Amino acid sequence: MQENENDIVPAGLKDDESVLAGFFDEHRERLWRTVNFRLDRKLVGRVDPDDVLQEAYLAAAQRLHHFEGDTATSLFIWLRLIVNQTMVDVHRRHLGAQMRDADREISIDGRHYKNAATSMSITFHLLGQLTSPSQAAVRAELTQLVEEALEAMDPIDREVLALRHFEELSNSEVAAALDIQQKAASIRYVRAVKRLKSVLARVPGFYDDESQIT
Repeated sequence: MQENENDIVPAGLKDDESVLAGFFDEHRERLWRTVNFRLDRKLVGRVDPDDVLQEAYLAAAQRLHHFEGDTATSLFIWLRLIVNQTMVDVHRRHLGAQMRDADREISIDGRHYKNAATSMSITFHLLGQLTSPSQAAVRAELTQLVEEALEAMDPIDREVLALRHFEELSNSEVAAALDIQQKAASIRYVRAVKRLKSVLARVPGFYDDESQIT
């Protein structure tokens, strides 16, 4: 369930960890989607997303005095940031020097984004359902086409696409996470989807699944 951006954070947050625990549990499924989407494919089956969330919660509890905000949206965005920071640590522990080139960061207005990592995650989740013999035969070629289309996008457009479609954030949450205007977030999402659809439309039956990008 998406939070209204005007919902107020429960009173006593900074003084009572149980309030944080309740909010974290309420949004656990949404934070789990972030981990599931961003987790390096090399770690699937080796790292349990629930363990990542547990580590992230402990980190949030320790840093609670650093939280500044008075809405449920700002608290969720802060927790999501903690989850992503935890995932960076998890990747470093498990992959070390093997961390893929996709983990290189680019800076946009003082914020950091993993450039190719987002493209690879989007591609994996889009094309992972192509399992029939005919689909598998073209998956490698299509993977390259999709990654090229994603890499050609403006980095923020690509992040907006990831947040809206795969992490299922609301437009207002996307705007808050990326520190952009809501109207800009909406425009960027429509633009990113339009560019990607031209590639995905080449896959026979791809849009038969209602969960796919429309």
